[in-house]
Amino acid sequence: MDLSDFRKEYSDRGLHREDLAADPMHQFEQWFHQAIELKLHEPNAMSLATADASGRPLLRTVLLKYFDASGFVFFTNYESRKARHIAENPHVSLLFPWIVLERQVIVQGRAEKISTAESLKYFTSRPRESQLGAWVSSQSSVIFSRKLLLQKLSEIRDKFSHGEIPLPSFWGGFRVVPESIEFWQGGSARLHDRFHYERDGDGWSIERLSP
Repeated sequence: MDLSDFRKEYSDRGLHREDLAADPMHQFEQWFHQAIELKLHEPNAMSLATADASGRPLLRTVLLKYFDASGFVFFTNYESRKARHIAENPHVSLLFPWIVLERQVIVQGRAEKISTAESLKYFTSRPRESQLGAWVSSQSSVIFSRKLLLQKLSEIRDKFSHGEIPLPSFWGGFRVVPESIEFWQGGSARLHDRFHYERDGDGWSIERLSP
């Protein structure tokens, strides 16, 4: 299929250096709130790129569950393929594709496990069915039918039918500590605005990149 004529002209919304926050996490928070206000579908969906020890990359979509000055946090099974990749190579990249806003945010950094206390705090806030699901799935392992998953869910539901559901020892969060963050704003004539934040001591340097 030839897609050479499949194109859309971007608006001239623009992104200017004087409008940027000095800290990229503050800039991200501003853009994130705007995405929420415009009711974007799952604005916290982000592509997570990892690579194994041999350098083979893999990309998938995960959900950002919170962020602060320290970085971006998501949750997963610690025996999953993404977690195995991170154990072998902690360098990862995140992409927030806010296409409706003609924006992208690209994060490069290191992923590290958060504390058990942090994981437990989030786990207890999840709906009960989601808590059960964490116990059921041996994420990324080969299974032969969905029926087996549902059978295991029934067994786990019976096992934890009374009281609180404990945090699985194999489940928790990762924090991506950013080393660089790029803010991309689509522009007319494909002259997009790109600003790249790079860690510089205790602060950040900011450079404009050519589109």
